[in-house]
Amino acid sequence: MANDAKPIATGSRVSTGIGDLDNILGGGLTKDRAYLLEGTPGSGKTTIALQFLLEGARVGERGLYITLSETSAELREVARSHNWALDDIELFELVSSDGLDPESEQSILEPSEVELGETIQGVMECVDRLRPTRVVFDSLSEMRLLAQNSLRYRRQILALKQYFSTRNCTVLMLDDRSSDPGDLQLHSIAHGVITLEQTTQDYGSARRRLRVVKMRGVKYRGGFHDFVIETGGVMVFPRLIAAEHHRPFTGDLVGTGVVELDRMLGGGLAPGTNMLLSGPSGVGKTSTAVRCALSALQRGEKAAYYLFDEGLATMLARASSLGMDLKPHIDSGQLSVSQIDPAELSPGEFATWVRNAVEQEGVTFLAIDSLNAFLQSMPGEKYLLLQMHELLSYLNQQGVITMLILGQHGIIGEVRSDVDLSYLSDGILLFRYFEARGNIYKAVSVAKSRVTPHEPSIREFSLGSKGVQVGEPLKDFEGVLTGLPAYRGSTPLIAAGT
Repeated sequence: MANDAKPIATGSRVSTGIGDLDNILGGGLTKDRAYLLEGTPGSGKTTIALQFLLEGARVGERGLYITLSETSAELREVARSHNWALDDIELFELVSSDGLDPESEQSILEPSEVELGETIQGVMECVDRLRPTRVVFDSLSEMRLLAQNSLRYRRQILALKQYFSTRNCTVLMLDDRSSDPGDLQLHSIAHGVITLEQTTQDYGSARRRLRVVKMRGVKYRGGFHDFVIETGGVMVFPRLIAAEHHRPFTGDLVGTGVVELDRMLGGGLAPGTNMLLSGPSGVGKTSTAVRCALSALQRGEKAAYYLFDEGLATMLARASSLGMDLKPHIDSGQLSVSQIDPAELSPGEFATWVRNAVEQEGVTFLAIDSLNAFLQSMPGEKYLLLQMHELLSYLNQQGVITMLILGQHGIIGEVRSDVDLSYLSDGILLFRYFEARGNIYKAVSVAKSRVTPHEPSIREFSLGSKGVQVGEPLKDFEGVLTGLPAYRGSTPLIAAGT
């Protein structure tokens, strides 16, 4: 998925080169200030720093990368991995190969005689000679080791900050967080602080996220924001805040494509609402969602279907066997079906996918199949509920009809779910198996509807060559929801008639 956010540069602000990071920062970094970019090795500091300098080169600003921790050759190799060229960026190695000669072994800093030491003096001479607009200093961890004590270290960083402020430089200082976790000296000195984190799960790819800890004089978007490193650089996914997104829409009810189901729902589905389809495996939840999506496509709307469980080919074949051919709509671009591996996708990235579908592609019908698999991509049930609350609020405010599929454990009798999202849902379609006349049948009922006076009955539900069918209310059965009903009359059954 492409990142469509463009770099921002407004007046006294400079772009980081990452549009969505600029968005989080409220428009970019304030010019001529020193910022701390901290994170453990491998979290993405160098990549972001290079993007920052490359953006400067793009707008005609001179960039300087001062390195104590990596060689110029290593930096150019990183750039090549992203198809970048560093020809317009000056690379300055503070410690050359001469410093490795045993005969010249000495402390790079001269703490007793020179306040800033040879390293600081080297930085100043380089900056005075090149007069860059953007500077990356990599890294403060080496400076900390060379300084030997915290007082001298703080004095050196303050001296560097003061020096850069008089040279009209916007500076990114990198740090690998190897100091005492409680040491916040750098946080107090820097004008702004961005923290990068990388976590490894028991299964799946590593997850990365960032947080703006501090940014003086700027209203920024707080909290954690997921990001990934791909060929071409860092892509950031700003945390979704539903309250920032409103769009006018009409609330006229639309059909599901099944007349009896519309009647159960009190007239159909309302734009700006979500429907939870809950039931055991194989009962018909996905088929019902596909039927509703096809109805939206036939009205000329655009739809998006996110598959977390089964494969695309299996879904299309099953839908076609029920008389619902989705391929023409996929070929025309009216329907997008995304097969997602929850072990590889972060919640923030998925929310960005949804936003792009709604805001850029004009999607008005969306299905997530299923929430059980989506749960596996989250660090815990509490976070799933928060994430889904924000996402559903956003979709409702955009006038989108959302279908959420939730699988339950068990077939007949007691069934249960891994997570309860019923209170977040505007409507609930409850599917159940039940036994009668020596056969297993399916039933559907509307357990909840916030916007329409729904039908309280339980109806038979069937899938076949005629597609999704809903029968008459099961008035002659008692205990259908328990799975073991008692028969009290002669209600005709769809499946039995078929």
